[in-house]
Amino acid sequence: MSSTTTITKTQPARRITAENVLSIFPDVDPGLASSHRAPGSVSTVDPSLAGHDAEQIRLMEEVCIVLDVDDKPIGSASKKTCHLMTNIEAGLLHRAFSIFLFNPTTRKLLLQRRAAEKITFPGMWTNTCCSHPLGVPGETGADLGESIAGTKRAAQRKLGHELGIKKEQVPVEDMRFLGRIHYLANSGMDGIWGEHEIDYILFIQADVDLAVNENEVQDIRYVSPQDLKEMFKEEALTFTPWFKLICNSLLFEWWEHLDKGLENWEGDTEIRRM
Repeated sequence: MSSTTTITKTQPARRITAENVLSIFPDVDPGLASSHRAPGSVSTVDPSLAGHDAEQIRLMEEVCIVLDVDDKPIGSASKKTCHLMTNIEAGLLHRAFSIFLFNPTTRKLLLQRRAAEKITFPGMWTNTCCSHPLGVPGETGADLGESIAGTKRAAQRKLGHELGIKKEQVPVEDMRFLGRIHYLANSGMDGIWGEHEIDYILFIQADVDLAVNENEVQDIRYVSPQDLKEMFKEEALTFTPWFKLICNSLLFEWWEHLDKGLENWEGDTEIRRM
């Protein structure tokens, strides 16, 4: 699989806890945010954002859930704060989700290619939708059950935002939680942006209508397992690091058991460190 990203072992410089997070990261709010965005946290004159798309800069104000290494929420911070490599290298960790949507008739997986306007991992192929639950009531959870419920609500919200899928077509009750991965990756050659996430993996089978948001997604494709393996052989294509990690571990086995046996992985409490 071709890619310009670098995946590293999930061993940041120090262990971040509720006790030390503020002393290391003053921009972190120790509680839940009062709104979906952190106004004033992102400046249009910020040199790290120079030349980027205005809408994507605005989205950098969204509030992510800051975690300790055991996936316990210890605060909230802007998307920008959570994705700067300087903070990631110092140990800042946040929660994410990756949802995989399959057509119930063909069993094909819906992929998206991230828009060129995206600040992190632009132009890369990835799973149906990958984003972050927000550090607000309803999408944050302290225990695993609440956290799964929050990530499912976030996934439903972002499927609508990125792909125009109506929430009635992707009810949270039909989403299946298959586990969590913890990984760290650099977004590109400039070294400014990256990911350090505990990523919740969700599956859903649904027949959906698409209205793609071109500021988020530049292409879509339904693929079979063999189609996807052939894509990986194409040197010109790049893939997001979390998608590669999931593909290289359990995706194809899960896919094989989409109709029978997937329950064997549901409710997995392990965090796979990758």
